[in-house]
Amino acid sequence: MGLVVQKYGGSSVADAEGIKRVAKRIVEAKQNGNQVVAVVSAMGDTTDELIDLAEQVSPMPAGRELDMLLTAGERISMALLAMAIKKLGHEAQSFTGSQAGVITDSVHNKARIIDVTPGRIKTSVDEGNIAIVAGFQGVSQDTKDITTLGRGGSDTTAVALAAALDADVCEIYTDVDGVFTADPRVVKKARKIDWISFEDMLELAASGSKVLLHRCVEYARRYNIPIHVRSSFSGLQGTWVSSEPVVRTTQQGDKQVEQALISGVAHDTSEAKVTVVGVPDKPGEAASIFRAIADAEINIDMVVQNVSAASTGLTDISFTLPKTEGRKAIDALEKNKAGIGFDSLRYDDQIGKISLVGAGMKTNPGVTADFFTALSDAGVNIELISTSEIRISVVTRADDVPEAVRAVHSAFGLDSDSDEAVVYGGTGR
Repeated sequence: MGLVVQKYGGSSVADAEGIKRVAKRIVEAKQNGNQVVAVVSAMGDTTDELIDLAEQVSPMPAGRELDMLLTAGERISMALLAMAIKKLGHEAQSFTGSQAGVITDSVHNKARIIDVTPGRIKTSVDEGNIAIVAGFQGVSQDTKDITTLGRGGSDTTAVALAAALDADVCEIYTDVDGVFTADPRVVKKARKIDWISFEDMLELAASGSKVLLHRCVEYARRYNIPIHVRSSFSGLQGTWVSSEPVVRTTQQGDKQVEQALISGVAHDTSEAKVTVVGVPDKPGEAASIFRAIADAEINIDMVVQNVSAASTGLTDISFTLPKTEGRKAIDALEKNKAGIGFDSLRYDDQIGKISLVGAGMKTNPGVTADFFTALSDAGVNIELISTSEIRISVVTRADDVPEAVRAVHSAFGLDSDSDEAVVYGGTGR
């Protein structure tokens, strides 16, 4: 008997019919001889609606109370799903994140998992039940307050539980048939990837791919938990994310390892750019800037420093960060202006990031040239550039992103022969 952890996103449990469909799929896994733990998100747009309601009551709701409010969405889903499973003749028990043993730090609205002690879950499945766990939430180790893991946190809940329970696989069910070479809403000819390494998936997730959360993949890699990304709306095989490649046997009996030169093209329009103008070009200045940002608990992405002007000894430092953190970053830097000694700040939230990802690019010197040629031919101007061994990222105008993604996707031969990608629910999660 295997143990399978399944996660269902908001689009999969958006209404009563969706919950019934998910219940049937979970029961099928149980009937196939598996122990099953299911992690669920809030129904449809429930989380967004609760956030809007909170902001109508208070423009700056307290983090603790906001977490208490938002966790209600997943509790509704888990209870309804347990009811639907019992209607099908199988026993199910629902658990909140804290009941499931998801222990986090004390940072509200974006807590990190410290440990998972799934004693109650293990007891439940050993007794023959299907365990339904509310995703996206846990309990603080220090304060014992309810916490949330940030948007998309149900993915992380599922992988963390899979690791703690030593599950055979973590299945992430969403509204697309797997991981594609680009967002199928932007690139109609995007191809489904049968297998992708943890490393490539981490880069795609960090670069804006919405199918899997970056922290979820990071956790899976650390504990070597295979992830199977599938659609809850179809019975098709999805995408395997793991450390070992999928090996296929051809009709001639030859073994083929699936590892493409380029895994895909990701994009992100949820970031903004901050430029610190007139920074003294001397040791310690960059440290002061990013210490102020770190103290405000803001994550940054790309960083670029210009060459200093010989006449003034001043330089500019630009970095990107989530738009939602923009105001906080500006306030943090303004408070430290005297200590840092910069002239002014510029803020731009009309940017987009395009990233090309693939482990094969580090041994193929023409990839960088082809990437920039594709953008040039599409008339896309580049503002920032960042690279790693398996990724090239650029920042452009937000309006240029769709055309840039399509141009790069085609330039690297990633287009399928037909419009393969199907988006069943509309959100990509």
